[in-house]
Amino acid sequence: MVREQLMQLLSEREEEMIALRRHFHENPEISFEEKQTADTIAEFYAGKDVEVKRNVGNGYGIIVTIKGSKPGRTVALRADFDALPIEEATGLPFASKNPGVMHACGHDGHTAYLMILADCLIQLKDEWAGTVKIVHQNAEELGPGGAKSMVDSGELDDVDEIYGIHFYPSFEVGEIQYANGWAYAGCSEFKLKIQGNGGHGSMPHLSNDAIVAAASYVMNLQTIVSRRIDPFDMAVVTVGSFEGMGATNVIKDNLIIQGDARYMDIEVGKKIEEEMRKLARGLEESFGVTTEFEYHWDYPPVYNHPEQTEKAAKALQEKGVGNYLTNVVSAPPNNGAEDFGQYLLKIPGSFMNVGAKPDADEYFMNHNPKFDINEKALLVAAKAVADITLTALER
Repeated sequence: MVREQLMQLLSEREEEMIALRRHFHENPEISFEEKQTADTIAEFYAGKDVEVKRNVGNGYGIIVTIKGSKPGRTVALRADFDALPIEEATGLPFASKNPGVMHACGHDGHTAYLMILADCLIQLKDEWAGTVKIVHQNAEELGPGGAKSMVDSGELDDVDEIYGIHFYPSFEVGEIQYANGWAYAGCSEFKLKIQGNGGHGSMPHLSNDAIVAAASYVMNLQTIVSRRIDPFDMAVVTVGSFEGMGATNVIKDNLIIQGDARYMDIEVGKKIEEEMRKLARGLEESFGVTTEFEYHWDYPPVYNHPEQTEKAAKALQEKGVGNYLTNVVSAPPNNGAEDFGQYLLKIPGSFMNVGAKPDADEYFMNHNPKFDINEKALLVAAKAVADITLTALER
């Protein structure tokens, strides 16, 4: 039976998964600059009985098409491969060789497990029907991201379902968590430039103070969440940058405020943008300044389609638990953002979290300079996604 064969092959190639993960970890590249990473991925598939398309979308994205023995359903599997502009502090023997760049979010592991799973599916392609598209995606970490451009390329128009996973060091290897419906928050970035009229600190009446206007804006932003958004809807507004350096006796002429907004519903994101713009316009009347406001929609919320999520979870509970899994549990939505939501706007599917807690007593969350995953999670992810894939192909 193909499932047993596939599981056996994956087990036999666990060390290869780990070696690939370490190679990518040692040679990270930031978003939109992942040329060597893409070359390594493409070379892995060279000479195999598959179709490989490179430079899909707005960067170094790769789509590998594997055709089974007979026509059937088409299932896509996605892994991202970009790193972050972080100086690594793990002390690992395979730590980053590139100063200021680190795989601090597990994308090295995502790519490694999926490459070996893909190769095993290629080896067994005479045993299953349908098509599997392997989506190696660039630039998940930096808006506008790579996902939307890969969807817009048309290369996934024939896909019936799509799946992906994310490693988290906060829960144990062998556990998979999923949310049915809203799973990850959407994320938008904003930038407000305030132009006042600078002057001497001793004569404030002759100036329009940009800092006073900006301070008012920062405080009033929180009324959007507390007074303009339904309390049952998730919304967060953060000011992460307030650029107003100056001299002690100088009334500031201009400054820039930047931050982001998070939400679980696109309509909430629209409401946040609308209210932000109103507050910016209000500064002009209240403080006599002029404003320039930008609002960039980076990633939509990740909405896991209920039918696909329930069937995937059921497959894992029936086939994985007691075998390579200890638990499959429904979990609350994640306030983090993930551009996998771009795929789910068009293609039914689901995105799940895989436990990767290190064996050490202490762990560090994603985007931390000391972030690491338990490499035992690679095989768990490969087998889980294999079961999800075979189940989806059979439907």
